Amino acid sequence: MDFRRLDDIRDDLHVLYEDLHAHPELSFQEHRTAAEVARRLGELGLEVTSGVGGTGVVGVLRNGDGPTVLLRADFDALPVLERTGLDYASTQRATAADGSDVPVMHACGHDMHVTCLLGALDLLVSARSRWSGTVLAVFQPAEEIGAGARAMLDDGLLERFPRPDVCLGQHVFPFQSGFVGMMRGPSMSAADTLKITMFGRGGHGSQPQNAVDPVVMASATVLRLQTVVSREVAGDDTAVVTVGSIRAGTQGNIIPDQAELLVNVRSFDERVRERVLAAIRRIVRAEAVASGADREPEFEQLNRFPLLVNDPDATDRTAEALRTALGEHAVLDLPPAMASEDVGLFGTEAGVPTCYWFFGGTEPGRFQKALAEDAVAEMIPANHSPHFAPEIEPTLTTGVKALVTTTLEWLS
Repeated sequence: MDFRRLDDIRDDLHVLYEDLHAHPELSFQEHRTAAEVARRLGELGLEVTSGVGGTGVVGVLRNGDGPTVLLRADFDALPVLERTGLDYASTQRATAADGSDVPVMHACGHDMHVTCLLGALDLLVSARSRWSGTVLAVFQPAEEIGAGARAMLDDGLLERFPRPDVCLGQHVFPFQSGFVGMMRGPSMSAADTLKITMFGRGGHGSQPQNAVDPVVMASATVLRLQTVVSREVAGDDTAVVTVGSIRAGTQGNIIPDQAELLVNVRSFDERVRERVLAAIRRIVRAEAVASGADREPEFEQLNRFPLLVNDPDATDRTAEALRTALGEHAVLDLPPAMASEDVGLFGTEAGVPTCYWFFGGTEPGRFQKALAEDAVAEMIPANHSPHFAPEIEPTLTTGVKALVTTTLEWLS
């Protein structure tokens, strides 16, 4: 594949990336992003459908007979206050689903995903003589809450548009830019997020003997939950339990009447998942009883991500194409990641292979320095960090080339 066309559009892609980064939008609120994506798809000559699954956008690029390749990019952002110091850093705020006013940031690189896919589509339009078939470009909302893929499927993605023969996608990750990382088989963990409400009995801060303090109850619960993985999951199994939020009360001299925990669970095995979730419920209920609560705790499942399984044969085929295009050294074999994704639903629902890979977003010199000092975790901001900011180049170029290369592998 001749990538000279990329030189012609690279500056425009940089401008697009910075604009998307400066204007992030929360899940199912991606109206500005969706409009820009739809406009650019129309300019490229694709068949464009907006509003799929809420704010999703689908572009269809037909080029004769042949297979259909689904290329997916997610485009929602996170309620994070950006601290990158970039000239194009986000200052956006939005109303979250719970009604609170929150800062918004592209802290997971979805702006890069959109830019790379739009750049890849431009190159594929320009290289029609090199391939035959159909490209189904899926710009998905609400990945961060695990709801966007399901929403698009429920809105008839597989019935209204060409049915894919393979589903491909990628995610920027904080390793060295210019490299891609592949995983075979189970690749990204299943995830569950629970909202747990524990009920006490409110009262005056000076008279705790007349109250049941949900702050103490919740605090004891947080500590006890740390034993679930260490004492109830076998050493050769994998799970993570994280309490990401604890909310209670309004001021220091008031004992509130309830506390709320947000708990996230990651797992690779359904048996382990069920055991961990059961342990969480048991511990929460027991702490409520131990505290003298008059009311049972309440559990609400906020979201669930399925286990992502990369088809081994499709992954081997894709990886070989990437080695040819990027160089043998640039394609890494990665272990499974505890991060989670809903992209696998497309392939599962369609009954076709999925291949999803990572591509690096950290400036090479910076990453090598961190590696040499054995300080990658300390020196390189990870996804969801307020300091996360992929280096535009060569990250963007690598992402575009990876999408074009893998598409041509399946359509040439």
